[in-house]
Amino acid sequence: MAQRGSGWLLGLTATASLMVALDATAVATALTRIRLDLAATMEQLEWTVNAYSLSFAVLLMTGAALGDRFGRRRMFVAGLGLFTAASAACAAAPGIGWLIAARAVQGCGAAIVMPLAMALLSNGFPPERRGRALGIFTGLTGLAVVAGPVVGGIVTEGLAWQWIFWLNVPIGLVSIPLVLRRVPESRGGGASFDLGGVLLVTGGALGLVWGLIRADGSGWGAFEVDGALAAGAVLLAGFVAWELRVPQPMVPMRLLRSRGFSAGNASGLFMYAALYGSLFFVTQFFQTALGNGPMATGLKLIPWTATVTVIAPVTGVLVNRIGARAFTVAGLALQGVGMGWIALIADPSTSFPRLIAPMIIAGAGVSMAMPAAQTAVINAVAAPEIGKASGVFNTLRQLAAVVGVAVAAAVFTAKGGYGTAQTFSDAFAPAIAVSAALSLAGALAGLFIPGPDRAARISPVSAVSRPAPEPTR
Repeated sequence: MAQRGSGWLLGLTATASLMVALDATAVATALTRIRLDLAATMEQLEWTVNAYSLSFAVLLMTGAALGDRFGRRRMFVAGLGLFTAASAACAAAPGIGWLIAARAVQGCGAAIVMPLAMALLSNGFPPERRGRALGIFTGLTGLAVVAGPVVGGIVTEGLAWQWIFWLNVPIGLVSIPLVLRRVPESRGGGASFDLGGVLLVTGGALGLVWGLIRADGSGWGAFEVDGALAAGAVLLAGFVAWELRVPQPMVPMRLLRSRGFSAGNASGLFMYAALYGSLFFVTQFFQTALGNGPMATGLKLIPWTATVTVIAPVTGVLVNRIGARAFTVAGLALQGVGMGWIALIADPSTSFPRLIAPMIIAGAGVSMAMPAAQTAVINAVAAPEIGKASGVFNTLRQLAAVVGVAVAAAVFTAKGGYGTAQTFSDAFAPAIAVSAALSLAGALAGLFIPGPDRAARISPVSAVSRPAPEPTR
């Protein structure tokens, strides 16, 4: 049955994740129209983006835990239904406050869908076929993340910004009954729900994300920012202490002893910080410094985004044979080279053809690293703990997005601003250089991922004293 239904499993989980990832970035090119239509202030526009990212980041671990406890397919359908309903509420929003609230609810649905899509997919494929499936899955998801501004610009100019959200509704309504019919149920190990762990990790992530988001407006020395960051750090330290003592933890701390799990997550953190930070500013560079419109900007990003559809699936096929370490290190090094190249040549007089080669190099690099880092993390754990592993990976990914944009924005603000095309370029170059540095840091972390021979000899760390998985139904 798993063999016959594997195509449905891959297609349905990838479709749901594509919607979730697309809505994380597609709104960026629609903000000007939203401001005019809903009379929004700049801070309200920021929260239109941040409300989604914030609820997404802080509830990812909760979504994974709920799936392990109550059934991954059941909670996946619930999350998909919530996301679809919130998308309709976003499209029908009569005012900016309604839109911000609906975006927060949409992020809650996304936090359930994303980790459980990855868990269902990983659990439904044997290890020898899992790499290829994850390659296709992450290729589509990665394409949605990077191509979001492209889609947002085309939809906003061709239809209206509301259609960014309306398009989710029929897709969700069709997908839900298909998931119930075609996707087998599965659960993680253990029957208890780690409520203490959920509350601590959610509060800790909320504190860190809130502090990073508010730092741009309130300043790094503000009490609100420092207090939120400190509270987040204390709660996360409490989470680690709690997980070491609770009988059935949400995230067994022994997983951190696995080089594949720890190094794969570290590489992913740097990778997505670099990707989101550079994406945030490259789209603005085309419009502010080079004078392109939203649709033209989206089309000129294709050399960067199109690599994901080709490189990620090929990497998924080869990753188990060659090893996740080689693809992670090489991919993030290439992303660093591409971003560094753009930083060196960025100027209002820069012609588009000069940017094509570095964009291809950066896109090819991240397209290699995305499936490789995820495969390293998933292959480091046993099947009953795949949901927990995917929850950790995706939580770090969303936190990385906030960190990457915040760090790049801080550098940008210190070096220039939006006054003229030249002052923007003067600030853009060092901001993109930061993304290059983050990519190279991720490549260094990837060196600690075990090679293919060592990984094959070592059983997943979670196999020690693991509970027997419950039968699928």
